[in-house]
Amino acid sequence: MPVRIVVCGAAGKMGRRIVALALAEPKRFALAGAVERAGEPDLGKDAGRLAGGADAGVPVTDDLGAALSYCDVVIDFSLPMAAVAHAQACRRAKKAVVIGTTGLDARQETALRGFAKTIPLLLSPNMSAGVNLVFDLAARAAAMLPGYDAEIVEIHHRQKVDAPSGTALRLGEVVAGARGSRLDRAGRFERKGTIGPRRSDEIGIQTLRGGDVVGDHTLVLAGPGERIEITHRAHSRDVFAHGALRAAEWLAGRKPGWYGMADVLGLKTASGSRQS
Repeated sequence: MPVRIVVCGAAGKMGRRIVALALAEPKRFALAGAVERAGEPDLGKDAGRLAGGADAGVPVTDDLGAALSYCDVVIDFSLPMAAVAHAQACRRAKKAVVIGTTGLDARQETALRGFAKTIPLLLSPNMSAGVNLVFDLAARAAAMLPGYDAEIVEIHHRQKVDAPSGTALRLGEVVAGARGSRLDRAGRFERKGTIGPRRSDEIGIQTLRGGDVVGDHTLVLAGPGERIEITHRAHSRDVFAHGALRAAEWLAGRKPGWYGMADVLGLKTASGSRQS
C-alpha cells in the first residue's frame, strides 16, 4: 500500500522535486495533495505538470485542510511561519508531518515540540542521508579531539534566504553538544577588526552565498600540527527530496513523538536528530 503524501510548498524548488520523485515510484507513494500559499501564481495548475512530468490529476491548492482528509503524511518545505501553521493543522487532523523547512526560531520549534506530543513529527534541517552521517561523524570527532579548534563553513546559492543554513547550525549544535557546551554560548558568527586570540571553546560558523550552489558544508577541526576536514557536497536537490520521501515512508504509522533523520537512518547517537 503506497504512502499517501501531501506536499506543502509544492511549487518551490524542493516541492517540485519531491512531487516528481514520488510520482516516479507509484508502488511506494501516492500524491494526495499539493499545497501552496494563497496568491501563489501556480495555484490551480497540475502538480505533476508543474514538476515537469505528466498530468497527476492533483491540482495545486491553498486548502491544506481538504488535502489532509486523504493523506498519511504531510511533507513541508515552505517557510517557518507556514510550517508551524501546517503542523498545527496536522495536529488537529491527527496526521504525521515531515518538516524540512529551515530558519525556525526557538519559539517556533517549541510549538512543534508541543504538537509532537499528539502526532508523529519529524524535523530535520537536512534530509540527506550523507549529511546526517556527517552529523554522526562530527559528534565522534569533536568528542575525541576536545582541544581542536572547530570551524564550520557553508556555501549555498545566491537566493537562499536564511543564514547560516540550518545544516550549519545543526553541525554547530552537534559539535557543541559533544563537548558539553551549547551553540548559543560557543558560536561565533562574525569576525571583523582586531578581535584578539580565538577562544578555546569557540565554534566559528561562516556563511558564503553565490551562484547556484546546492549546498556545501565543511567542519574543520584544527589542532597542533594537523587539521581534519569533514565535507559534504550536495550535487542535486534530489538527495534532499529522496531523504524527505524516505522519512515520510518511515514516519507513516509511527506513534506520536519528536523524530529526526537519525531515527530514520538508525544511527545510534542522537547527533543527527533534534530530539532531546
